[in-house]
Amino acid sequence: MLHQALFFIFAIVAVAGAVNLLAQRHPINSALSLIVVMVSLSVLYLMLGAEFVAAVQVIVYAGAIMVLFVLTIMLLNAGEEERTDGSRVAARFGYPAAALFVVLMTWVVTRYGSAVPIHLGEFLGSTQDVARLLFREFLLPFEVTSVLILVAIMGAVVLARREP
Repeated sequence: MLHQALFFIFAIVAVAGAVNLLAQRHPINSALSLIVVMVSLSVLYLMLGAEFVAAVQVIVYAGAIMVLFVLTIMLLNAGEEERTDGSRVAARFGYPAAALFVVLMTWVVTRYGSAVPIHLGEFLGSTQDVARLLFREFLLPFEVTSVLILVAIMGAVVLARREP
């Protein structure tokens, strides 16, 4: 029961973060919403028994890639900073949603926290097994994906470049 309740809570948080990502007008707010989605997905991966994928999700996507996104957004919007009063979506839905999240987590932890241990699922392979598969059997798709991401980043920089 605890496992299902936490799964639904973090699934709802992930969907709400994705909707907020689309509703934002400022790219920094969208990037912050994307971090919420990434962290929620990592919790879902953890609950499904994919500890390695959850750790990679937090370290690579929520950490490194999002820092790159924020730096790129800040570099491309090098003009004068636009003053805003904050996000209207966050003001209307964010604070009540955060309060609801805290209440739900408190209810779940107090009701099921000490009685039932969380079962994180079966882990079928180790990190060494994943690395062995990635760098031996799937090396070519891995490298092609890396080149594709690099080309996409270069294309975004060329498209966003300002003419002198």
